[in-house]
Amino acid sequence: MSMPSLAITGVTGHVGGLVARQLAAAGVPLRLLARSPERAPDLPGCPVAELSYGDTDQAQQALAGVEVLLMVSAAENANRRTQHLGLIDAAAAAGVQHVVYTSFVAAGPESTFTLGRDHGATEQHLETSGMDATILRDSFYLDFLPDTVGEDGVIRGPAGHGRLAAVARADVARCAAAVLRDPARHRGRHYDLTGPEALSLADVARVLTEVTGRPTTYHDETVPEAYASRASYGAPDWQLDAWVSTYTAIAEGSLAAVSDDVRRLTGRSPLSLREVLVGRP
Repeated sequence: MSMPSLAITGVTGHVGGLVARQLAAAGVPLRLLARSPERAPDLPGCPVAELSYGDTDQAQQALAGVEVLLMVSAAENANRRTQHLGLIDAAAAAGVQHVVYTSFVAAGPESTFTLGRDHGATEQHLETSGMDATILRDSFYLDFLPDTVGEDGVIRGPAGHGRLAAVARADVARCAAAVLRDPARHRGRHYDLTGPEALSLADVARVLTEVTGRPTTYHDETVPEAYASRASYGAPDWQLDAWVSTYTAIAEGSLAAVSDDVRRLTGRSPLSLREVLVGRP
């Protein structure tokens, strides 16, 4: 079987898997890239190649003959920035022409959300790699918000009265699929992918209560309280910083802007938190 020239990483995860399934259903030839190939979705006409973000030699081999690559950001870890830069170098060495990268809306060296700094470094490296680039800057995921609720029904974090224009994973996948159907049209473009509204965490708690029937409230912690309440998990410092800065980024207002890019790319309005909770596709 010949290997398709359009490749997708992260196909065992939420976003990469959704994109792969959408394009395969539309008859688009794909090369699926996965650290654990046995976990990749079984899609007709879509061969699987093994690729680990931490192994640049392996990545270069897996990317041979690829022209367009969807680079879904790696799972959060202490070495993610190094892994991203290494994969970009491997892609360039393999002759990849265009990389579509899933970044973060407030990415940059000064990002309050600490992992947004890794995304900023990745964007910069990609844009100086010699390859064409399209950047999909995702907000935090609406799908994740129910997981912020503690066993006592309380969302805790130092977000103040800040607002968050979170986006559904399904909308990010639809946007990525739209770009990959006509990548040349999107060369050099940056898209901010958000939901249809900016919600405070008190708003999130209210919607969760209304939809699920489980009483949910929001408690505005101080930053020291936030670190103390999470210390028992035994997480490394970088992870604690990421957890707490999720909320301080909301508090500062940098995640509140609502973009029209999801509708522009997909032709449909983005899903709201309420729609995600009730399972609207």
